Amino acid sequence: MKICGITSVKDARIAVECGADALGFIFFSGSKRYIVPEKAAEIIATLPGFVSSVGVFVNAPMEEVERIVQLTRVSTVQFHGDETPQFVRQCRYPSYKTFRATPDFSLESIRSYPSNTFLMEPYVEGVYGGTGRVMDWRMASRACEYGNLILAGGLSPENIEYAITTVRPYAVDVNSGVELSPGKKDRRRIEELFLVLYGMQRKFNRETVC
Repeated sequence: MKICGITSVKDARIAVECGADALGFIFFSGSKRYIVPEKAAEIIATLPGFVSSVGVFVNAPMEEVERIVQLTRVSTVQFHGDETPQFVRQCRYPSYKTFRATPDFSLESIRSYPSNTFLMEPYVEGVYGGTGRVMDWRMASRACEYGNLILAGGLSPENIEYAITTVRPYAVDVNSGVELSPGKKDRRRIEELFLVLYGMQRKFNRETVC
């Protein structure tokens, strides 16, 4: 479980306390959830060793990506723009690509990128992430055949269980569904989200034992 759009130590702490495996930091100035790299570095320095940090970049030059990675020490790079496979292959750090899926999106294009892990969210013209729009889960389910799918797009405490049981992704990425406003997380919503996930885990364990 990744909670994306972290902009404060407080929100990072809440997400970690509730059980987040990874936190996302958006280094795209056009986003309402943009965080300056220096502040992100301060937050990342406080994280437990078992929590990953993901830097989200949108059409940034590779030199800028490398500079920010070195400054912040993020664990992974998420290319969230229109980056080509050739561009992504230049990255020297662990990375994966986001696909903003239109109704006619070709799943075969996923194979062009170097990592077998990828994120999918719905396409909204002119907007890169955090739209609150729900992904076409039937398409997302088929995408699982192409690698480790991180499912994103309008996920919330209300639909997370249905999304996971329908798509069966490798991981999920939640942003706007647990916010009070862009960049400000809601502790109650995050707690509700993880209560649903823990309930699913308990149910799975009971069924496995039986």
